Amino acid sequence: MSEKEEKQVIGQVATQASQANDTITLLEAIMILWGKKFTLLMFVLCGAAIGFAISNWLRPQFTSDVLLQIDVKGNKAGKAMGDMGALLDVASPADAEIELIKSRMVLNYVVNAEHLCFKATPVGAGDRFFHREGRMDLDSLYIPEIAREEKWMARAIALDSFEVISPDEQVLLTAKIGELARAGYGGDTLDIRVSKMLALPGQMFRLSQDSELRTIADLKKALKVSEKGKQTGIIEASYNHHYSDRAASILNTIARTYLRQNVEMRSAEAAKTLEFLEKQLPGVKAKLDSVEKVLADYRFSIGSVDMTGETQAHLHKESDLQKQLLELEQQRQAATRLFKEEHPNVQTIVKQQNKLRAEIAKLKKNAEKMPLTQQEVARLKEDVAVNSEIYTNMLNNVQQLRIVRAGEVGNVRIVDFAQMDSIPSKPKKINIIICSVAAFLMLGILWVFLMRMMRNGVRSVTEIERETNVSVLARVPEHPNKLRSKAQIFVQQNPEDTISESIRSILTAIDFSFNVNKEHQVIMVAGLVPHVGKSFVSLNLAASFALVGKKVLYIDADMRKASCRFTHIGLTDVLMGKRSFEECVYRKSGIKDFDILESGKFKLAAFELLRGESFKNLIDEMRPKYDKIIIDTPPTSLLADAYMIAPLVDINLIVLHYGLHSMDAIKESLQNLNRYTDKPKAFILNHCEHRTGYGYGYGYGYGYGYGYGHYGSYGKKSKKDE
Repeated sequence: MSEKEEKQVIGQVATQASQANDTITLLEAIMILWGKKFTLLMFVLCGAAIGFAISNWLRPQFTSDVLLQIDVKGNKAGKAMGDMGALLDVASPADAEIELIKSRMVLNYVVNAEHLCFKATPVGAGDRFFHREGRMDLDSLYIPEIAREEKWMARAIALDSFEVISPDEQVLLTAKIGELARAGYGGDTLDIRVSKMLALPGQMFRLSQDSELRTIADLKKALKVSEKGKQTGIIEASYNHHYSDRAASILNTIARTYLRQNVEMRSAEAAKTLEFLEKQLPGVKAKLDSVEKVLADYRFSIGSVDMTGETQAHLHKESDLQKQLLELEQQRQAATRLFKEEHPNVQTIVKQQNKLRAEIAKLKKNAEKMPLTQQEVARLKEDVAVNSEIYTNMLNNVQQLRIVRAGEVGNVRIVDFAQMDSIPSKPKKINIIICSVAAFLMLGILWVFLMRMMRNGVRSVTEIERETNVSVLARVPEHPNKLRSKAQIFVQQNPEDTISESIRSILTAIDFSFNVNKEHQVIMVAGLVPHVGKSFVSLNLAASFALVGKKVLYIDADMRKASCRFTHIGLTDVLMGKRSFEECVYRKSGIKDFDILESGKFKLAAFELLRGESFKNLIDEMRPKYDKIIIDTPPTSLLADAYMIAPLVDINLIVLHYGLHSMDAIKESLQNLNRYTDKPKAFILNHCEHRTGYGYGYGYGYGYGYGYGHYGSYGKKSKKDE
C-alpha cells in the first residue's frame, strides 16, 4: 500500500471514529437529561406554576343540558286525520330540527327574553385570580351610541346600590337594585336597571351593550346541539355559562321557545289548510245540489226508470274507481310537497292513476251498450255520487283541522329540563396543570439538546490525542451546583468529590506523562477561549500540590481582568516596581505553604510587562523558593499574553471545554503555541458530561466573566464563571 493510500485509509477511519463519537445512544441521552435534572426540574416547577396560574385565572364555567324528543314519524293528530293528515304531517329529520334550534328565529327571542345583549363584566385581577369576583345581572341597558364603544363602569357602593361611571371617569348616576335609572349624556339618555347584584362595596364592573346580531352569533357558537344516537329523534342541547342558574335559565328558554314555535308552525299549517277548505266547501256543495237537481229533473221528465242489476253494478264499480282516483290524487299532492315530479314515489302514484283512468274509460265504453235512458241515468247518478263523496270528505277534514288547530299539538316534547349544577365543568385544573407541566418538560428537554447541539465540539479524548499527538491529562466532570466560584478551592472543601479526584489525577499525570528526569516546576495553565474553567483548574491544581506537601506559588497572570479577591495589590504592582513581592503575596489560610499572587488592579500595559524582563526575573527569583509555580494566563485565542509566558515555564497545560471547541480551533491554538515554545504541552478536558464507560455523571460550573468584547468563532459568552 502506498503512502497516499495509507493516509486516505487513516483519514476514513478517523472520520468514522468521529461520527461514532458524535452519535448519542439512548443511554447517553438519558444520562444527558439526568445530568440536567435540576434544569428540567426548574422547567417542571415553572410549568406547574404557570398551569396553576392559568387554571385559577380562567373563570369557572357551569354546564347545563336539556333533552328534547322529536316525533319524526308523525303525531296522533295527524294519524287521526286519515288521508288529510298525509298532507299536513311531514316527518322532519333530526338534523333539520337541530338547525331550527340554532336558528335566529329561536335565538333572537331567547336573546331578548334573557337580556343577553347587556353585560356587566367584573374587573380586577386579584379578585379574578382568587375567585372573589362580584356579580351584576342587567335587565335593561341603553348606552348612548356616541359613546357605546367607550369604557363604561359600574361600582358597587352598598349591597343594594351602585353607581355608573362615565368614560371621562365621572359618576353619572347612582341607583338601587330593581329600579330603572336614567341620566343624560352627550345629548342622549343612559338607561340601566340591575335585577341582581352580589358584590362587595368598591368592586367594579365593565358595562357593555352588544348588538342583537353579534349576541345571537355568540350564543349560537356556544350552544351545542346534537342527536343522541342515530335516527333516535332524541336531541341534547348543552350550554356553558359563568353562572349555573343563568346557564339553566338560558337553556330552558331555548327549549320552551323552540317547542312553542314548533306548535305554532304546525297550527299555522293546519289553519291555512282549513281556510282553503272552507273557501272551497260552498262551491262543492253548490255543484252537488246542481247534479242532484239535474238527476231529479231527468227522472221527472221520463218517469221512473228501473235500473237492471248489471247497470247498478256498473255504476257502483265506476263510483269506487272515482273514489280511488281521488285518494291517489291527494297522495300525489302530498308527495309533490317533498319530492319532484320525477321522483319514483310520485311516478308510482301517477302510474296507479293512469291505470284507474284506463279502467274508468273501459267502463264508460261498456256503458255505451246500455239503453240510452239507462246510460243517462247512470251518468247522472255517478256525478251525484262523486260530488257527494267529495263533499263528505271535505266536511270531515274541516272538522279534524279545527280539532288540530284548537289542540295545538306539535311533534316536539321536552324530556328533561335544564338543572343548575353546583360543580363547575371548566376549567379542569388538574388537566391544565398536567398539560402545562408536560409542555414545559418537553420544552426543557428541547432546550437541553438544543444547547448541546450549539456546543457540537470535540468530546472524545481519543480524537484529541490522535489528531494533535498531545496527551489529555484528565477529564474534569461538571458539577450539578452551577454557583461555583473560580476562587473556590474545591479540593480542600470536597476532597472526596470526583472533581477533586480528577484534579489530583493531573499531579500523577504530570509525573508520568513527561520526561521524569526533568523538573516540572513551573506550569502554565491557559484556556483556549474564556469560560472554559482554566482559573478553577489552575487554582485547585496549585492547592492539590500544596496539600501533598509541596510549597506552591499560584500566580494570576491574567492582568487584563485586574481581579483582587484576597488583596488589593498583585502582579502588576510587582512588575511595575511599585511593591515588593513580599508585600503583594497572600498566604492562603488553611493550607500550609500555599501562596497566592493576584493580578493586581492595573489593566494597562499587560503585554508590555510580560514581554519585558521583569516577569522572567520574577520567575527565576521564585524558582528556588517554591517547589511548584502555577501560572494562570489569559485565553490563547484572544491575547498573546500566554505566548509571552509559555517559553518561561516547564509545562504548558491547555484547558478545553467539553463539546465547545472544534478540532480546527484546537489545532490552530496548538500551532500558535508551538511557534513560541517547544516545551511539553498537554490538554485538560473540563466540564465533561457523562459518557458511557465513565464513572461520573455530573459536573460543576463556576462564575467567571471576561471583559473582552467578543470571542470570535471559538465560543460564546456564558453566565458561568471560569
